[in-house]
Order: sequence, then structure tokens, then C-alpha cells
Amino acid sequence: MVAAAPAARLTLQREAIAPDTTAIRCLDWDRSRFDIEFALRNGTTYNSFLIRGERVALVDTSHVKFRDTWFPLLAAEIDPASIDQLIVSHTEPDHSGLIGELLERNPEIEIVASKVAIQFLADLLHRPFRSRAVKSGDSLELGTNPVSGVNHRIDFLSAPNLHWPDTIFSFDHGSAVLFTCDAFGLHYCSDDSFDTDPAAIAPDFRFYYDCLMGPNARSVLQALKRMDALPKPKLIATGHGPLLRDHLSLWINDYRDWSSQRTKGEKYVAVCYFSQYGFCDRISQAIAHGIGKAGAQVQLVDLRATDQQELTALIGQASAVVIPTAPARPDPELQQTLGTMLASLHGKQLLGAYDAYGGNDEPIDTTAGRLRELGHPQGFAPLRIRQVPGAADYQRCEEAGTDLGQLLMREQAIKAMKSLDSDSDKALGRLSGGLHIVTARQAERSGAMVASWVSQASFEPPGLTIAVARDRAMESLLQVGDRFVLNVLRQDDHQGLMRHFLKRFPPGADRFADVSVLADAASGGPVLSDALAFLGCRVEQRMECGDHWVVYGVVESGNVSDSEAMPAVHHRKVGNHY
Repeated sequence: MVAAAPAARLTLQREAIAPDTTAIRCLDWDRSRFDIEFALRNGTTYNSFLIRGERVALVDTSHVKFRDTWFPLLAAEIDPASIDQLIVSHTEPDHSGLIGELLERNPEIEIVASKVAIQFLADLLHRPFRSRAVKSGDSLELGTNPVSGVNHRIDFLSAPNLHWPDTIFSFDHGSAVLFTCDAFGLHYCSDDSFDTDPAAIAPDFRFYYDCLMGPNARSVLQALKRMDALPKPKLIATGHGPLLRDHLSLWINDYRDWSSQRTKGEKYVAVCYFSQYGFCDRISQAIAHGIGKAGAQVQLVDLRATDQQELTALIGQASAVVIPTAPARPDPELQQTLGTMLASLHGKQLLGAYDAYGGNDEPIDTTAGRLRELGHPQGFAPLRIRQVPGAADYQRCEEAGTDLGQLLMREQAIKAMKSLDSDSDKALGRLSGGLHIVTARQAERSGAMVASWVSQASFEPPGLTIAVARDRAMESLLQVGDRFVLNVLRQDDHQGLMRHFLKRFPPGADRFADVSVLADAASGGPVLSDALAFLGCRVEQRMECGDHWVVYGVVESGNVSDSEAMPAVHHRKVGNHY
């Protein structure tokens, strides 16, 4: 008899966070995957907010899994039928999953959202509802709270692509709270409602940015410019994780710095997608994340929400364009958009195609063939998705994006290699290192890489560091809390393993095919049978160092196969490449 899986821990919090403002935080302690199937080590939260002026507004709802607990908690705070407006920051299901049931309890509530969000909700809810479309510069007057005397006026800021095309920010002048939904959020579940310990949440804050916000760094900078025109907020009320209050300048400056770094230069990849169509959103995000890892700029382009003039500019100015399979029978407006996109392409661009897996899209071979007829060079082989995408599919898409990004940045990389001072370069190259294979496995995902920049870093606990290039596929498997295996190669017999793991693998390929491994020797990843020794490690910390991440791992297990053999050593002549 198979034991039933333990029930996920789902709890709720209710807390006053500002004058007349209450947060309802749904804590999803055990959630382990999100969006583009990146791993979560600390669960996540879904945050909604009540603002009481003379009238009452609710900012966002929650995930449908909290249906049975969220409504009772809301009712303990206020009668749902007395809420005047529902501000929908964006329509992703983890924030909008309970809107339909809220309408059943309060049919007269007015939904305030971007024009695109209201269109999405009309398709989602299949019922009439009162609505008001807003954009940057529009306001909502809630009036003065009769008890506190505080006047609540909400100003709206359009923030498309953070990280959905329908996103809006809402700023309450009465409390100086800025409601940003996904932007500035992080997947981190704890009983602490605020950012009291920045060191604890900083790795998750950065990882969240890299996965969800970084691919739209241009849009982030535009949103920050709009924020600069507002009074300085006292608190950023995010849709995920703790609310940002105690270290607000730190988080805003991080977004500004990271986004500025990503938008340097002129070359970028336009990754096109259809919002709310099949798995197009998630697949496009995985590709975009991989492109960003290679140091290339990327811009996600929603083919449903981008106007024709902006679409022409975004596609025409891109150095590479990634295109999904389209619905087999597009409506006239979408057909026009597809025509505009194809007409905006020019011959020097790299092109790639991926399967949106929307259920009724044209075959990817048709899309790839059409692009081939245009005579463009191929950025990567067509990404065929023949099943509901899993972690391995998303990894393949990410790796394809990285290959495209490296191809785009190749000339720049060669130029950088030649730019270092020759004497310093030669001196740096005299630093020697060992030869190792780092391996990792997580459910459907696995990876391996050759590593020579490895060093013991601590005695107690026993620990080591590995320098991992930002564009390595393995980087995604070496997040804080992940486990990996360091295989130490032997001096007298390492050429075969080196040749195997140094070759270029196509996206999603099994790195361990035709390689002998020891089953269950370590929990973090495969142990290579021909290695001299192995160390099973858990990632404790990561530090960003230029074009590399330095990963610090605590050693949890290890063994030596031959106490007489010597480890392989790697010597270089120059220090500007491996």
C-alpha cells in the first residue's frame, strides 16, 4: 500500500501594515516549483491587502488552494459584500484565483485594472462584471477614513511585463504604500511579514529577479522612472514574500543597478510569446532566462498586448528574435500582429522557434520552415515540446537560450579576451588548479561541468568553493540549498572524462550517456566511477563575482577510490580564458 503524501502546510496571517491598511498573507510553506519550473527552497506567499478609506478597496485575491481559509479570514476582517473596489495588479492565477468566487459574494464590486487585464478577466470569468480600466496617471479616490482621518487616494502606474503584460502598480498617498504585486517580490515563506533580516532573504530576492524581472530589464527601468515621480514610499507591498519596509533603499537600488547592467550596449534578443496561451509564457521565460545568463540583453514581447508601432520597433531593432508556434486559426487582430512581426524582421537577425504547446497551434515545423524561407541564420534548433512541459523541458529551453546568447555575444567575448594587459594576463595564468567534474541531479533535471577553479574554503564545517561562469547550464542547479557532487579526476587517467564533458552538448542532452556512474553513492548527483575521489556537498552561499558565481558548499560526504593515485592538475598560460 502506497502511503499518502503529507498534506502541504498552508497557513494565513492577518496584520495591520500601515494606516487603515491590512495585509492578508497566504503562506505556502512547501511549494517547491514556480513559473518556469525554477526550484523554491523556502516556499512562497501570496499577499493581498485591504485599504479602508470612506470606501474600501481590496488589492488582489489569492491562489485557489486557499479558497477554504482565505474567505473566512477576509470575512472576519470585513464583509466581502461591503468592498467597493477590487484592484487587480495582474491576472496571473496565483493572485486572481479567487476573483470569480469574490464576484459571487459581491456582484457589484468594481474591478479596477489595466485594459489588458480586464480583457484577460473577461475571457477567464465568462460572466459580466463592473470594471474600470486604468493606466499611468489615473487615480482612485477612496476618501477619508472616518476613524483615522487619513485620506486615501490611489495613483496607478503602468508596469507592463513585470512580469506579465497587464501589470499595474498602485500607490496610496494616505499611507505611502506602493503595491507592486510580482515586482520587488521573492519566493520566501516565513512568519516575519517584513524584511527585518536582509541577509536571509537577499539570495532569494536576487534569484527571483534573475528569473522573472531580469528578462525585462528595460521595462524595470521604465517602471523605476515612473516610481521616481511619486513621493518616496514608506513600504513596498509585494505579492510574494515579506513586505519591504526596513531596507527599502537597498532593494530599489538593487533593481536599478541590476537592470542598468543588463541594458548596456545595443544588442538584444526579442523573445516573443502569446500571453495566456498554452505554456507559451513559461517557455518564453525559460528561454529568456538562459539568454540573460550568457550576458546578452533580452526583451520579452507579448504578441497579444504590444501595439503595432512598438512591435515594429522591438522586432526591427533586435539582433535576434525568438518566435513561438502561433494558433492555427488566429483572430484578425492577432493575424495582423503576426504579419507585422514577420514584416519587421531583417536578414541579419538570428532566429529561433519554439513550440507554445497551446493545444491548437500550427506545427513547429511549419513555423521553422517559414523562418528558414526568410534566409535568416538559425539561433538554435526548433524546440519541440511534445508533452505538458516538465522540468527537463524547461531546462532544455533555458540551455537553448544560453546557446543563442553565447552566439550573439561571441564577438564581444573574443574582444574581451584580447583586451587584458598581457603581463598581468600571463601572471594570472600561472595560478594552477585541479581538474574536477561537478555533477548534480534534481528530479528530471541533471547537469555536469568541468571545473578547475576549486578550493577548500573552511575546516569547520568542512567546505569548498567553486567558481561557476554565469552562462553555465549547471548554474541553475547550484542555488542555495541545492546539493552537488565534486568528482576529483586522477592524474594518470582523466583524458576520457575530460573529452566527454568538454564537448558541446545540445540543449537537454543527457550528460551521463556512455559514462559509468556509481548509483546512490551520494545524494547530490552522479559519482563518476573513474574519478579518484568524490565529495557530496550542499550549497550554503553564493557570491556574485563579475562574470562568475562563487559557490560555497559544505561537504556532507566523500570517499577516495585509490589512496596512492594523484589528482589531476591544470596549468594555463594566460588568465583571460579557461
